[in-house]
Amino acid sequence: MTGLTHLDASGAANMVDVTDKAATTRTARAGGTVVMQPETLRLIREGDAKKGDVIGTARLAGIMAAKRTHELIPLCHPLLLSKVRVDCEPDDALPGLRVTAEVKVQGPTGVEMEALTAVSVACLTVYDMVKAVDRGMRIEGIRLLAKDGGRSGSFVAEGETRT
Repeated sequence: MTGLTHLDASGAANMVDVTDKAATTRTARAGGTVVMQPETLRLIREGDAKKGDVIGTARLAGIMAAKRTHELIPLCHPLLLSKVRVDCEPDDALPGLRVTAEVKVQGPTGVEMEALTAVSVACLTVYDMVKAVDRGMRIEGIRLLAKDGGRSGSFVAEGETRT
């Protein structure tokens, strides 16, 4: 593990200077789950939630969040993202939704935070849209699944496949 790059020599917060870093293709994939009652999952699947299309709205919220990550996380660079994909897959075994996000950029810094932000906001959107029927939902396991590109190379979480 290397030193923390967001701290300067005195320990103060510092935005990393990426001026001299090469612009390369960088991708990241993150995931998380929203665990809920089986009846709540049925409402979502059948499109019966009072607030509308839960999966479509969560997908859009996640995409929008990825694009605004630099406004939410203080030391993130604004990036011109070339791809953001958010999927919300029903899973009876949870029961709930498995949320994944894949983000891609051609740039000097990675997109892990954008992928993680997309998943987080998509999960929060699901919660918001059906909380009236299931306040006991749990948002769990938000994590980086894989990343490629940049000086640090590739990462694949245990049990996962490449991006």
